[in-house]
Amino acid sequence: MTRFMTLDFADGDRAALLGQVAALARAPYGYVVTPNVDHVIKLMDGRVDAEVYRGATLMTCDSRILAHLARLRGKRLSVYPGSDMTADLLASDDDLTFGVFGPDRAAFDDLAALYPRRRFTFVAAPMLTPGTPEWDAAVKTACAAEWDVLLACVSFPKQERFAHALRAAGRPFGVTLCVGASVDFLTGRQQRAPKVFQQLSLEWLHRLLSQPKRMFRRYVVEGPAIFGWFVRTEVLGQR
Repeated sequence: MTRFMTLDFADGDRAALLGQVAALARAPYGYVVTPNVDHVIKLMDGRVDAEVYRGATLMTCDSRILAHLARLRGKRLSVYPGSDMTADLLASDDDLTFGVFGPDRAAFDDLAALYPRRRFTFVAAPMLTPGTPEWDAAVKTACAAEWDVLLACVSFPKQERFAHALRAAGRPFGVTLCVGASVDFLTGRQQRAPKVFQQLSLEWLHRLLSQPKRMFRRYVVEGPAIFGWFVRTEVLGQR
């Protein structure tokens, strides 16, 4: 475990981390979060419920920028993006049933076609507002559905709140992966950055250029705040 910017990140190479995730699928219920720069900023400034986020069973780093900052403090973060984790788990030999929460039925069908030997369960995710009757109904449905791994692919921090709510609702076993656009990447509805962008830690730039109106505020206006929070938490030792 590596503590960085008040968060406890899991250590290990990808094979080891994937093994931990697969093991959670057979354990008492838990959930996995994958912090990136946007997540950390919103945790630091209080826009996200820290209890929900830190209540995760496993936390893996989804940002090479965070890993570079950690290195400045002599720390190593194992980068394992949620999209890679999802793809690796689906391609593994583990005999698991996957629930899919977030993508529509067409995306679900495309995913099932990509992995014909996998068992999938579709869990409908209408436009949800936490605390509404529709939200409570979705939690109840997902809690009772058949899955070992639930791919929660809705916006941050809604997916984390949903994963946390499943625990409160009494889900007995399995693991929820809070993995955003992972299914969209696998089915081709969104394109991930080319490998060269990933290797140069420029995935954020690819997303900004691909979706400038949507991503401008996140990456240009809000994103630089990570450096201030890094100084406060890691250099000055403040919360």
